[in-house]
Amino acid sequence: MHATSVGPSGLRADCGNCFALCCVALPFARSADFPVDKDAGTPCRNLQDDFRCGVHSELRPRGFSGCTVYDCFGAGQKVSQVVFRGQDWRSGGREHARRMFDVFAVVRQLHEMLWYLTEARSMPAARPVHGDLRRMLERTEQITALSPEELGELDVGAHRQEVNVLLLRVSELARSGGGRRAKDRRGADLAGARLKGADLRRANLRGACLIAADLTGADLRGADLIGADLRDADLTDADLTGALFLTQPQVNAARGGVGTRIPPSVSRPGHWTAHL
Repeated sequence: MHATSVGPSGLRADCGNCFALCCVALPFARSADFPVDKDAGTPCRNLQDDFRCGVHSELRPRGFSGCTVYDCFGAGQKVSQVVFRGQDWRSGGREHARRMFDVFAVVRQLHEMLWYLTEARSMPAARPVHGDLRRMLERTEQITALSPEELGELDVGAHRQEVNVLLLRVSELARSGGGRRAKDRRGADLAGARLKGADLRRANLRGACLIAADLTGADLRGADLIGADLRDADLTDADLTGALFLTQPQVNAARGGVGTRIPPSVSRPGHWTAHL
């Protein structure tokens, strides 16, 4: 196996080189995020023959906000153009489509891990484990280069656990300074919590449920947000400078404005302007 050398650009969705895998492979249920139900493996009703979305510019007004939050971390184009060599899910029969969708689910997880590992390597505090991070990056990239059959049989959960042990170490190194004891709210249920102006510097918020939490003006500098659920959380005027492992899907799912400070690794969502 040879490493695929996935750079930062390869960890961002390139829908123009994907066969709309997320629009077909993934299920969704009628909710605040979607106006209808859709089964896994069934094309979205808005999907066109050219694999483009017919309502892309109107997703939020039409009730498809869930689509604007999702990010495949570049797995879509990897599966479409590399793993399956440009053969789309429509051209190879039902079994081919099923395999492609199954592989997409695996590679999406692997690319998310690659994003976290790449982010970790950029942190100066992680220097003591840079060698381990480099080796894990190379190994994970090599796994993404496996055949569809091998990827379908991969125990991705076991690999994620190995990656997580390393990311935990990085988090501890990055949050250890400052001369103060940071809050540990790992996995906490903070849905709807009133945290306006809260001091959450270097806090451990891994896997915390922050759905609809009021985080206006909160200080989240250096906080570990890996896996935190920020759906509809209000980040107006919050400071997330240096927040650890904050992803684009998390930012997209939250609310914010021009006063919200975010790390350079993520982009300011266009819909935030509605909350100024």
